[in-house]
Amino acid sequence: MNTGILLFLLFATTWLFNQAVYIVDDRERAVMLRFGELVRADIPSGIHIKTPIAFQVKKFDGRIQTLDSPEAEYLTSEKKQLIVDSFVKWKIDDVSKFYRATGGDPTRIDGLLLRRVDTGLRNQFGERTVKEVVSGERDQLMADMTEILNKVAKEQLGVRIIDVRVMKINLPDNVSESVYQRMRTERERLAQELRSEGREEAEKIQAGADRQRTIIIANAYKDSEILRGEGDATAADIYARAYGKDAQFYDFYRSLFAYREVFQGDNNFLILKPDSDFLKYIKSIDKK
Repeated sequence: MNTGILLFLLFATTWLFNQAVYIVDDRERAVMLRFGELVRADIPSGIHIKTPIAFQVKKFDGRIQTLDSPEAEYLTSEKKQLIVDSFVKWKIDDVSKFYRATGGDPTRIDGLLLRRVDTGLRNQFGERTVKEVVSGERDQLMADMTEILNKVAKEQLGVRIIDVRVMKINLPDNVSESVYQRMRTERERLAQELRSEGREEAEKIQAGADRQRTIIIANAYKDSEILRGEGDATAADIYARAYGKDAQFYDFYRSLFAYREVFQGDNNFLILKPDSDFLKYIKSIDKK
């Protein structure tokens, strides 16, 4: 046997081996075709053998994929226009459905998913107001969208939707100003309500403080009057007892006290009759 025949046999054997043996990676999903007809789906990972020529193996990426949706315009329930930027996380769930839906061309899945995402977002935005989708119910919108799109995508495309996210929501220039003005008016109304409630509460606190102040002052005045009355009564009692013991000395003491009160300054003048009772003790001093 010459060298050429040996090389041909070696080449043919190698080719047949490469055609018969195939490997499915853990990150891949694979199907087997026989003359273009699907005969085996979801081939497990590992090394496998197939009949050359008659059978063909198609492999697809089984990892989570990201599909960025182009910006699109949607109308809210108020017929307000929004510009929305979103993306979808997905992976193959049923490889046989995926193969049939895409015809074996994985690049077609982007267009198929985009159409369904567009329809779903259009429906979700159409049921909500601008305020709800911008600040109030965005998380709920994405959760609802993920659930609805996942059900459709599994049934029709054989893929599982991991997540649908709205990254950015913009308003057209002709809508932005009116929406911002409405939001500004709403915030001003809320601020005015809070200020009114604050003023009302302040007035209540002030009125309570004034009432407490009046009560405290009244109680203090009452206590002071009681103490003053008790002091006057005690003083009167002391004076009475002192007068009872020595009326002449008591009269003299009271006169001295009166002299001290009258003649405290340098310019105090008092005009009296010579026989006035006010001067009787001074006269008695002169006589002595």
